Amino acid sequence: MEERYEALKLDNQVCFPLYACAKEIVRRYKPYLDELDLTYTQYIAMMVLWEQKNITVKELGRKLYLDSGTLTPLLKKLEQKGYLRRERDRGDERILNISLTEEGLALRESALSIPERMAGCVNLQPEEGKQLYLLLRKIMQGFGEMP
Repeated sequence: MEERYEALKLDNQVCFPLYACAKEIVRRYKPYLDELDLTYTQYIAMMVLWEQKNITVKELGRKLYLDSGTLTPLLKKLEQKGYLRRERDRGDERILNISLTEEGLALRESALSIPERMAGCVNLQPEEGKQLYLLLRKIMQGFGEMP
C-alpha cells in the first residue's frame, strides 16, 4: 500500500479492535444473560439500578450513553418483566423516575456469578484489565460528559 494511505490500513485503526472486541464480549455474555432473560443493554441498565435503586431516565441515559429512543422500549420491557417501575415526577411531569422493584432486586442475586464467569472469557490478568478499563474511560472522557 502506498505510504500516504497507511492511515487507512485496518491494522492502524484503534477503533477496529475496540469494535470487534466489544461485539465479541457482548456475544460471550449472551448465554449467561439468556438464563436471566435479559439482553446486554437490559443487563447494564439493571446494573445501574442495582447500584442506585432510583434514577431518572435522563440520568440513566447519560450513564449508559443511550438516547431516549433506545431507553424507552428497553425500560418498558423491564417494567413488563416486573423489574422496575416508571413514574412521572410529582414536582415536574417532564421527569420520568425509574425505581427498582423487589423482583428486580432479587434478580441481582441470579446475576452475581456473571462477572466472574465472564472474566474467564477475557485473556487478561487483573492488573491488565484495570489498565484497559482506565484507558477506555480516558477515551470516553474525550467524547464529552462522563457519568
